[in-house]
Amino acid sequence: MATVTSSRGNADVVVTARRTESHDVPGIISLFSPVTEDLFGRIDVIYLLELSNLALTLCNEKNEVIAHAAFLDYPNWNITDQAEWEPFLHENYTNNKCTPLNTLFMHLFVAKEEYAAGCSQEIVRRAFILLPELQFILLFIPPEKRLELDMGNVFERMMPVPGSPMERGFTLLACPRHRCHPQLYVRQARMEDYDDLMLIWTPQSETLKETYGEYLLVDLIEREGEENQAAVCEVGGTAVGFMSLCSHVNVSLFQECFDLGPFHGFCKPHPEDILKVPRKPSVQGDKDESNQTSQKPEPVSSQNLEHVPGADAAVQKDGAVTVSQTELLVGNGINIGSKGSAAPLLETDEEGDLHPVYRGASNVFRIRLLCIDEKYESRSLDFLHYAFNVFPDRDLCVILVPHHVPEFPLIRSFVRAVPSCISMLGQELYVFHRAGLLTSFNVRKAATSDLQGVKMLVETLSLNERLWNDSKIFTETRRDPDGMPVQAFVAEVLDQIVGVSVTRDEMDIEYIQSHYTIEDFIHFNHHQHEEHGHLCHFVLNPVFHHYTKYFLKEILRLGHKSSLYYPIYPEYVEGKFQHPCAHSLTSALHYMAPVRPRRQIVYPLQELGVNAPSEQVSKDQLKYSLNHTNRKLVLESKVCINARIVVVGASDVGISFLETLIFWPRLKFNNLTLISIHGLPGKDPQSSKYRRFLINSHCFNDEDYAQMSLCSWVNVVVGKMTGINRSAKYVVVSKEKKVPYDYLVLCTGESYQALAPMGAGISEVTSQWPQRYMEKVPSNHFTLNDAQDCLEAALWLEENLISSTGNVIVYGNTIDIYTTVETLLSFGIDGSRIHLVQALLSSASPRLADATLERTVGEALAEAGVAVHPDSVLAQWGQDDHGLITWAAFTTASNLLQLQCSAFFSFAYRTLDYETFKAVSDACLVFDGRLVIDAKFHTSDASIRAAGPLTKFSRRYFRDELTHSNFNSKEIGFELAASMLSLFDSTPQPSSEPPEGSDRLIPMYRRCKVQGGVLPGGYNYLHISKPGIPMPLDLEHDPCDRGMEIVTGEASHGNYFRMHFSRYNMVDSITCFSKEPFPVSNYICLYGQHERLLNDLYYRWRAGQLTDLYSYFREPWSLAIYHDRFIDLQKELRQTLMSEQVRKM
Repeated sequence: MATVTSSRGNADVVVTARRTESHDVPGIISLFSPVTEDLFGRIDVIYLLELSNLALTLCNEKNEVIAHAAFLDYPNWNITDQAEWEPFLHENYTNNKCTPLNTLFMHLFVAKEEYAAGCSQEIVRRAFILLPELQFILLFIPPEKRLELDMGNVFERMMPVPGSPMERGFTLLACPRHRCHPQLYVRQARMEDYDDLMLIWTPQSETLKETYGEYLLVDLIEREGEENQAAVCEVGGTAVGFMSLCSHVNVSLFQECFDLGPFHGFCKPHPEDILKVPRKPSVQGDKDESNQTSQKPEPVSSQNLEHVPGADAAVQKDGAVTVSQTELLVGNGINIGSKGSAAPLLETDEEGDLHPVYRGASNVFRIRLLCIDEKYESRSLDFLHYAFNVFPDRDLCVILVPHHVPEFPLIRSFVRAVPSCISMLGQELYVFHRAGLLTSFNVRKAATSDLQGVKMLVETLSLNERLWNDSKIFTETRRDPDGMPVQAFVAEVLDQIVGVSVTRDEMDIEYIQSHYTIEDFIHFNHHQHEEHGHLCHFVLNPVFHHYTKYFLKEILRLGHKSSLYYPIYPEYVEGKFQHPCAHSLTSALHYMAPVRPRRQIVYPLQELGVNAPSEQVSKDQLKYSLNHTNRKLVLESKVCINARIVVVGASDVGISFLETLIFWPRLKFNNLTLISIHGLPGKDPQSSKYRRFLINSHCFNDEDYAQMSLCSWVNVVVGKMTGINRSAKYVVVSKEKKVPYDYLVLCTGESYQALAPMGAGISEVTSQWPQRYMEKVPSNHFTLNDAQDCLEAALWLEENLISSTGNVIVYGNTIDIYTTVETLLSFGIDGSRIHLVQALLSSASPRLADATLERTVGEALAEAGVAVHPDSVLAQWGQDDHGLITWAAFTTASNLLQLQCSAFFSFAYRTLDYETFKAVSDACLVFDGRLVIDAKFHTSDASIRAAGPLTKFSRRYFRDELTHSNFNSKEIGFELAASMLSLFDSTPQPSSEPPEGSDRLIPMYRRCKVQGGVLPGGYNYLHISKPGIPMPLDLEHDPCDRGMEIVTGEASHGNYFRMHFSRYNMVDSITCFSKEPFPVSNYICLYGQHERLLNDLYYRWRAGQLTDLYSYFREPWSLAIYHDRFIDLQKELRQTLMSEQVRKM
């Protein structure tokens, strides 16, 4: 906030500076005056904002636009080509130090007339604060024009070279940094600074204590010596900041807790260093490996920049920006990869783990404490010049930051180190190299003479040949063999290649626009087709990692692009770049935004005929996760959150929670970890095709997982949670590994468990049934809970049963027994070998919601020869010498049923996993049949949240029968994430005050519940229902409900379609039962819509015009309802109607 005084001096206004948003456009246009066009030309504000690298708006307390300025990285008035302005400037103006790294051009400034003077100074000052590397702001104006007095105080004229055409062309005005927000003068601290520093220290004392620990300012100043140094920065002779430095660093501790191979272990090279050591597999194990291998780096040198001929890109291990390698000696090779998506988070004491041995002297010093006035904290980097001067023999500077401390400006220029497997240190380590202070960072198009430098830079990368070949293509022909234009750029420092990037034109822009929410980032109407670029490669020496965004900015400027796109394909797609550890773009991914995919309409192409969408939109191609940056985003960094958020369970709730955090626009989470028995879902399409054993919730599918690319942002630990240490804040995995957390989110849900045989009559066991089987489960006993379980079962059946004659027993009381029987039949197992034993229904909801469908499925089972045994309780089973079940006996109401058994599928007992229950119980979290939470997902521990079927609401809500299992899991996950985002996102969210007493009510969830699958007889089944306690449709709607239902077709004919409407004529349930497949995602869109919106459905029904709802909802009019932005249209229309009503009143 700042105070701006009017030109008359009789009025002050408090203004707040922020980045310009699209809704500011009307306010900006209202500030235009005749002088605006004279100085800046005719301006299309929306178009200008699309291209601006930095656009700032000053608002008053009422959020009214007071002033606005737009800055771009090339001159206004189209004086020269945007890629050629630097040589143009040097040719026409003497002694200028402007470079693309330190210069922006003002393309527009408008303000309220009476506040223009103060606003111009404030908005330029704010630009210098936001961009520490910025040194000059330039402005070209017509020669006959002059700036008003208000802006004349900010800019000074630059004189052209005598004889230059610019003498008569345009006037160049410049605003150097020192006029508005100068660099700080840094010197050694003295006791005389104590009083000045205490004015800063006292208000920040609690924050400083949390960040750095207990320190006394006077001690830090007095203890200066060879090992300890103290520096202050001053403005006008007054100390405004303090930094304490220490050259004594516990290098061995850092080597133990972090992967310091990229930094040569913080030691100077030594002839006796042992670097090439075997490395044991990650704790994730073989089940979650990618096709990349992991090796320790080769020796590195940390002498000076001249010893840096090649360096790997800064590697981002699943969201954590890390360094893969610093400075390499010539000829040293490196092959940095990663296992799957697991970052080394776990503690391990396994013998035989070998680590590099460094015998050289320490090459690092650390920042012990930093305290600076908030007005100058963006200039914290100025301390580092002094710091490296007082420790001339050290090349690395580090700072330790607790996970919970918000990101501050200094560490944005540092590189985050990767925690090692044994790290339980509750702090993040950030590293900065001396060479990072060099500002001669220049980006240009690659030339043939650069190829050798590029080859040395990338020779240690796994994709080096492809990258080098693409660079060579650019230097030789500028095009691929198929005619596709190629552009290659190099970054150099002191005439040495330190970075390379290759781009092509983005040819799938129509597909991207239709399949991703890219218009959340850009307005397509203001971008030419050729301005969209595809980023193929990006490699940058990690010493200059903090220049990544400027490298990207230069790629856009020099390549005449406005947007860049980068896809990440799933791990199983061969020949494609996959998760970040497998491609060369890793260091840039941190500065790109993941783009959320759009829900697609399933088009009835035959019915649409010539009206069908173009092939570019409707084509079926490999799904990928899209990352994007553009001119607006490239200088806008997300806020990094280092808090360790550990999610237990890859359930629909857990995946929805992670998805929400990943795509949140303003935040980037560095420490998201998922603990899951089988790792990330969707990584193996072979297992997903066997998912049909189980009913489908339609929350996520393989395409969704591919478009999210969770492995790019989430660390994965494969294992089962077996303990929680609340005091030390870590989770025990598989009884031996430890995963530390700041916030723990439990989303394990319920799973099918092995059922203990009761061994008694049915009348005697009803009160005790069911019970968990506590012994070793036989290998031919299957409880299927996810795609991996289904795959293992299918492989076992293929190997042991399909060619034999043994029986398969399917036992249970849920709809999964039907989908499993149909899957077994599809494997070629004869129906006479399948016994469907139905357990008692008293402990579970009905299998199918409609009795008509139950009868039809029963008929299909009989036709297939499947024997059905109702209302049975498992009494006993027998095992052979190998521990396999050979027979099973069941108690029924009339007799004892004994069956030969070669495979046993159990779906009779779904509950909390025993290890999870024990971990929760031993941690003393409140447990009442399920884990107890409140309406905001809190457990009895403030650091632990939980959601999903694992939980129940506290009894104080008096709704014990209602749990999260009665609601849509994807919605639950989103609301869980939203409840946590308030801890990290300081941006105020538009929300109304909650009604009084709402904290004593269970929140209302509105999304529908969905069940879908293939039932016996090959019937495709779908049931969409409103959230709540499920009941059969036959009992659900009594006459007092005043609702209605519409049914077409018959179940036995395989064309059954049933819709039920509430008393308000809104669709509240849909049941489909068809021999033909149907578009499930389309039908889900019908839920909650009014019947009048469905083309007057009820009127047409009563008029006898409806005979088949399947064909009715394939008609072209319905496609609008299936559109992913139809909901937005409804909201806009509703707001319009409301505003009309207001005007009438």
